[in-house]
Amino acid sequence: MRTITALWLRNIRGFVRDRVKLITSLVIPFFFLYVFNSIFKTDQTDFFLAGIIVATVFQTSLNIATSTIDDTVSGFMKEILVSPTSRFQVALGQILSAATIATTQGILILVIGFFTGLRFEQWQTIFYVLLALMLVGLVFSGLGLFLASMVKSSSTFQVVQQAVVLPFTFLSGAYIPIDFLPKVLKFVSYFNPMTYTTAFFRTIMLEKGDLTQTGWLKLGLAFDFNGFVVTPWISGIVMAIFGGLFLFLATNSFVHADFNKISRKPAVGK
Repeated sequence: MRTITALWLRNIRGFVRDRVKLITSLVIPFFFLYVFNSIFKTDQTDFFLAGIIVATVFQTSLNIATSTIDDTVSGFMKEILVSPTSRFQVALGQILSAATIATTQGILILVIGFFTGLRFEQWQTIFYVLLALMLVGLVFSGLGLFLASMVKSSSTFQVVQQAVVLPFTFLSGAYIPIDFLPKVLKFVSYFNPMTYTTAFFRTIMLEKGDLTQTGWLKLGLAFDFNGFVVTPWISGIVMAIFGGLFLFLATNSFVHADFNKISRKPAVGK
């Protein structure tokens, strides 16, 4: 438990001290919000803000891979692993810290969103939103640690990260509604865990949990598979299943990973 707490505190301190990265991560989401409202000629701020928040939490969760690789290259991770502590505890410390940072990032954007006109009709919605953010952060922090234990260099991870972030984000409905996608990409999006994560979180944040299936389908919060409707609550179950899979893969691969083979290679052209 001491190891988990120490790693958690260390990563949280690193997040707080990197003020430039923190400020940038808060400015970019609202730039996207302005752009999407301008492109779609609509004032559905809450709809787009919900997607931007969940996408930001997802991307921040994956950053655990960068910190884990940097810690390995610097020698910090190797010192931790040779100490009398289990790798499973180290993995939990990394996952929990990443989930905390990602959730905090989402909360900060949510707070700023209140100044853009975001309002909740029911006071308890804020608690449901916070719980959903924590769940999203935990789910994809597992994916981030899994990627960190698989790649062998920081330069390789940059490629892997873009290969994961871009399709997962833009084929999830977070930025662009799925109905706007071509049929082929729309079909591919149904295999994307972020699609169900976005639908689940957006339903909670927009307070649309009491709609009928027709209402959910109209808003893009549910999906029709030949008559079988995947409701937002089923999407939540799908997200939880993916989360369990990611956490299992992350802890298992981290325990068996050979971090001595991870090295930092200069990027091409540098």
